[in-house]
Amino acid sequence: MNTPEVESFLARLYTDEDFLARFLKSPQDVLGHEALSSEQRAALAAIDRSELMLAANSYRHKRDNRKSR
Repeated sequence: MNTPEVESFLARLYTDEDFLARFLKSPQDVLGHEALSSEQRAALAAIDRSELMLAANSYRHKRDNRKSR
């Protein structure tokens, strides 16, 4: 499942708080606008929300630390 399209989508989830919030509220609506296969959409819709938030928070923390240097 790790294609450039999926990796790009995940990177956006990890770095764009508004995009992440929209995805968490309505994954099917967000995924419906992406150039992904139906299998990729299904897998991303089923993503573990707690793991997703953990990763997004980790990336945010890293970005904030870089900005403060």
